[in-house]
Amino acid sequence: MSDSVVVKAKIKDLAGNYNVAGDFAEALDAKVKALVADALKRAEANNRRTVMAKDL
Repeated sequence: MSDSVVVKAKIKDLAGNYNVAGDFAEALDAKVKALVADALKRAEANNRRTVMAKDL
């Protein structure tokens, strides 16, 4: 597995009294990486090397 960009402890903090399944962090990590990749493509398409919130 590659380096994760999400922190499991922070997910558990946000979940509060809910249990967090073991595979949740991996699935969330994949979604975050996909969002970042799409944002990078949008920034590049707009001739920018700065990724901005509007790229999401």
